[in-house]
Amino acid sequence: MLATLPIAEPDPLWALINAFRQDRRADKIDLVVGVYRDASGQTPVMQAVQAAEVRLAAAAVSKSYGALSGNLAFNDGMSRLLLGEGAEALDRQCTIQTVGGTGALRILADFIALVSPQATIWNTNPGYVNHRPIMTAAGLSVRTFRWHENDAGLDLDTVIADLAEARPGDVVLLHGCCHNPTGIDPTPEQWRRLVGLCKDKGLIPLIDMAYQGFGDGIEQDAAGLRHFAKELDTVLVAASCSKNMGLYCERTGAAMVIAPDRGPLANIRATLERITRANYSMPPEHGAAIAAQLFEYPETWLAELDTSRRRVADIRRDLADALVDCGAPELFQALRRQKGMFSLLPLDPHQMDRLREDFGVYGTSNGRINIAGLLPRDIERLAEALRAVSSAACQVHAA
Repeated sequence: MLATLPIAEPDPLWALINAFRQDRRADKIDLVVGVYRDASGQTPVMQAVQAAEVRLAAAAVSKSYGALSGNLAFNDGMSRLLLGEGAEALDRQCTIQTVGGTGALRILADFIALVSPQATIWNTNPGYVNHRPIMTAAGLSVRTFRWHENDAGLDLDTVIADLAEARPGDVVLLHGCCHNPTGIDPTPEQWRRLVGLCKDKGLIPLIDMAYQGFGDGIEQDAAGLRHFAKELDTVLVAASCSKNMGLYCERTGAAMVIAPDRGPLANIRATLERITRANYSMPPEHGAAIAAQLFEYPETWLAELDTSRRRVADIRRDLADALVDCGAPELFQALRRQKGMFSLLPLDPHQMDRLREDFGVYGTSNGRINIAGLLPRDIERLAEALRAVSSAACQVHAA
């Protein structure tokens, strides 16, 4: 059997991470790993999370098996976080706990493959590196639509033009906020146009909410999703607690299906549970129990999250200012208006190689950098490196 095992291609992201670890330069900069870091370079455990863990330890709740849908208090809290208190859609949704946001995406991919196997998944290009593998692993076909900027922000006309070929029943995979890898988010008016497009063409939105709270705020970042939920009969949602609660290694997420009415909810839940039962049976309890505590005592958590959000926004501003000060091309100023942890630099793979080899700056080959991984002491040096790499390319082009 093993003699016929095909050679697996190494994950390029983890290959970069390993290269960074082996780099002996003291001033190297890691902008690859997609985690939030504070000003000291650490990925901290939130104080609200620590307090929740103390309460859970003191309660000493049983470690016995739970439900296939996971922690019910967590599921209820996640549905309200995503849709808003008192939302009409709360009465026609089914939410289950999953193994992280990635698990939510895979559960929903299997759900789509079961109920609508002919549906095409329309994914942004560029997009999150794991979206296509998850969807194709479930047996689904994937096509792309461009997710680019013009001078004002998202070029929505290009999005609409590319989705002209989408058929009724196809699924449009959208990032609810803080688009990964570009940082390009729709305006409120553009969200309304996207909702109208899905309604007119009979498309099903799948909203990936991995960064709620890291764009404009915990409520503001859900505005696009909530508009879809209000206006459309059917919406799919994958959500993660990795970033906004710092529960990275706890693998805590949720999958939601919004239906036209309450009628099919019991069957939807049974179907989702059947999928998880054949996969990992039931999700782990600890992270969901922490999250449920944060929903019950939200003040400290939301204050800490807002501090993290402001820090990322400040890094964007300071980097954009440093790029102006050192004379870098105007193209880099898009960093200032983009949102969330990631942005896509206007550099090609050769320039990204130069950044790594000549300056010790590690980003992905397509130009993605983790803004939240940049330390204040490195901002000016990164700006100079970006200016140098882009200027050298301009000189070669001119020659």
